[in-house]
Amino acid sequence: MGARRRTARAPPAGRPAGMEGPYRADGTPPAADRTQEAAMSPRSTETTGYLYVFAAALLWSMIGPFSKNCIEAGLSPLEVAFWRAALGGACFFFQIARWGGLRLPLRHALLFGVFGLFTISVFYSSLQIAIELSGAATAMVLLYTAPAWVAVFARVLFHESLSGRKLLALLLAMGGTALVCFSGGSLAAAPSALGIAAGLISGLTYAAHFPIYLWWKSRYSTATLYAYMLLGGVLALAPFVDFAPTRSAWVWANLLALGVLSSYVAYLASCRSLQLISPVKAAVIGNIEPVLGTFWVWLLWHENFSPIGWTGSALVISAVFLLTLERK
Repeated sequence: MGARRRTARAPPAGRPAGMEGPYRADGTPPAADRTQEAAMSPRSTETTGYLYVFAAALLWSMIGPFSKNCIEAGLSPLEVAFWRAALGGACFFFQIARWGGLRLPLRHALLFGVFGLFTISVFYSSLQIAIELSGAATAMVLLYTAPAWVAVFARVLFHESLSGRKLLALLLAMGGTALVCFSGGSLAAAPSALGIAAGLISGLTYAAHFPIYLWWKSRYSTATLYAYMLLGGVLALAPFVDFAPTRSAWVWANLLALGVLSSYVAYLASCRSLQLISPVKAAVIGNIEPVLGTFWVWLLWHENFSPIGWTGSALVISAVFLLTLERK
């Protein structure tokens, strides 16, 4: 792409994105934060890192409840996807405008925007469609097949070896996904083939972000990549949105929580955790996300899997756990 490129290696597969820092374009925290970190004991630093990654997982697990509240209030899945991208993207643009990373060559901005035009719009909208048609629990489990797709992309695009652990994880993920699909989802309604397909697409398109992060992380912060990709997603989803100001305060509260808390603040917490603990430890703790996501919708909406669905969910989460323990 006209830029000097280094040979990149894939990070541990907990999340497809390589999140290297929330504050400055070079991925490092402000000097005051670095001084504070130096004064912390190793045990205190590690504990703080665990709290940050748990906070990120908690906020990500709330995507399902926030989305369901909006859909039940009458918003379409595509409209929920639009506002998540728009509100989250506004936060990322504010960050890079404040701390650096806003200016980049036009061709690169267009590249990231076009990438987001296709992947962000499909990822966000397919996840919302899966939540509406097959249930938030099903959507979260199928979304969590992304790390398995990342392992495949790493093999095809970066020629990484497939160890025995990775092969076992892929088999578990495929088997678990099949069981979740055949279970019909976590809603009491009739199974939806479209909802299951949308959930699978959300996992695939989320994992598709992995190559662009890996190719460009040496030149741009993840915040810069997110900002311009989300802008592309917003432009793709805008034609499907009714901008009439008729939404209630309850709907706007959930949209703000989805876009700001579950998208942007969760990102900040995840980045901060990676500055304090190892990526493997962060990824292992982050695996609580689909467990919490399933718990919330069971508690609030009584979503529930059949025994086959629960078995499949356990296999998918086990596969992700195996991938996070893969050491380079």
